[in-house]
Amino acid sequence: MLQVKQVSKIYEGKIAYRALTDIDLTIEDGEFVGIMGPSGSGKTTLLNMIATIDEPTTGQILIDGSNPHQLRKDDLAKFRRRELGFVFQDFNLLHTLTVEENIVLPLTLDGKKVKVMKQKVQEIAAKLGIADILKKRTYEISGGQAQRVAVARAMIHSPKLVLADEPTGNLDSKSSKDVMGMLESINKKEDATMMLVTHDPQAASYCNRVVFIRDGKFYSEIHRGDNRQAFFQKIIDTLSLLGGDGNDLSQVRV
Repeated sequence: MLQVKQVSKIYEGKIAYRALTDIDLTIEDGEFVGIMGPSGSGKTTLLNMIATIDEPTTGQILIDGSNPHQLRKDDLAKFRRRELGFVFQDFNLLHTLTVEENIVLPLTLDGKKVKVMKQKVQEIAAKLGIADILKKRTYEISGGQAQRVAVARAMIHSPKLVLADEPTGNLDSKSSKDVMGMLESINKKEDATMMLVTHDPQAASYCNRVVFIRDGKFYSEIHRGDNRQAFFQKIIDTLSLLGGDGNDLSQVRV
């Protein structure tokens, strides 16, 4: 599904800054993979390149066998809208729209029929437990509900790859567990391929596998197995070896 091949990123300036060095990463169809590392390790740079928001300096990124970075601007916008789903820390919902209008936005931009959109939004809202807030505005709902709405919007067009950037960063511990449980459930039931960038070991413990990067380079990876609690502990142990500042473990939630 996703292949990152020998990708490096250098930001030019008075002093060139190397954000990533020779990163290799493969995510198979239906996998749920977490990316972790200290602040400044290159996690968000990697996510932005996979999301086609940024370009690699060297190496290539293939999504379903093709390189989206070679597309023209209009085709790239279409690719991003149709093939990728995004879930952000700050939800990125439009406050002028209702919950329902926010969810169907990717379909609206693609010119889908109203009947089709209504049916899809009802189906996904029922799955995510937000059917009763569809007519509300985003400022009338809680943070946990807002993130569910963001997940619904990311999933409504059945994207090939869902990219989540710190999706629990603005949520309390209960809402965080709800949202991560929901992403795990979507991953299993819909066979959705997901990549999660997070500082939060609890959130990462819902993944099948966690890849650690440090100073822009691959550090290690660990696999979940059957026991999520044991996996959570392994993540904590790896992060402690990885180093970084105190904030990198500030969101530990048992």
